[in-house]
Amino acid sequence: MPGQARDDVCEIQCFDESKVQRLKPAVRDADGVAKIFKALADDTRAKIIYALALEEELCVCDVAAVIGGTTATASHHLRLLRNMGLAKYRKEGKLVFYSLDDEHVRHLIMAGVEHARELS
Repeated sequence: MPGQARDDVCEIQCFDESKVQRLKPAVRDADGVAKIFKALADDTRAKIIYALALEEELCVCDVAAVIGGTTATASHHLRLLRNMGLAKYRKEGKLVFYSLDDEHVRHLIMAGVEHARELS
C-alpha cells in the first residue's frame, strides 16, 4: 500500500558486490529449469510423472486408466513430457511404453510429492 512501510523489503538500496559478482554467472545454470517445472505444474502431468516414478514403465493405455482420462489425453500429456526431456518411449508391437527419461526426473517428482505431503 502506498505510504505504508513493508517489513519484507529492504528499507535501503545496497548489495554485497562480491556475492553479486560470484552469483550472477552461477545463476545462469538455472536457465531452462522453469520450463521443467512449468511442465510439472499441471496436475495431470505431475500424476503421470509420479506414476512413472513408481512403476518404471507404463503403456499409454495404463496411463489413461491411472489418470482417469482417454488415451488421446494421456498421449497428449506424454508427448509434451517427452518433448520436454522428462519422459521417453519405446514401441513394442502395437503398444507404446513410456518411462522417465532419467533419475533426475524421479528425484524431482519424489521430492515434490514428499514436500506436498508435509504441507498437508
